[in-house]
Amino acid sequence: MNIESIREYCLAKKEVEEGFPFGETVLVFKVKGKLFLLARLDTAVLEFNVKSDPEKAIEWREQYAAVTPGYHMNKRLWNTITMDGTMPVRVIKEMIDESYSLVVRSLPKKDQLGLI
Repeated sequence: MNIESIREYCLAKKEVEEGFPFGETVLVFKVKGKLFLLARLDTAVLEFNVKSDPEKAIEWREQYAAVTPGYHMNKRLWNTITMDGTMPVRVIKEMIDESYSLVVRSLPKKDQLGLI
């Protein structure tokens, strides 16, 4: 996956917005105003951060060398994925889906309607 396919995948989810709140080199995806993925655009190899269940975050790190604790994020809850070609696309999508779902579940009940 490249940044364009990640962008398309994220924007296909309900109520997702994209923006550059941290400057022109960090693309952010939010659901109902809450961040679920951010991608650094200023690195030689694409990297992005996604939220994860703490136990699952550790599992991903142990299973894939391309997954590390979240860069500039809460390292217990966020992972950085380096798109070096070593991870299957289905796993990358699963990680994005998990991040989106975790953020949706943290929203007030009225904001969750139609998203789950």
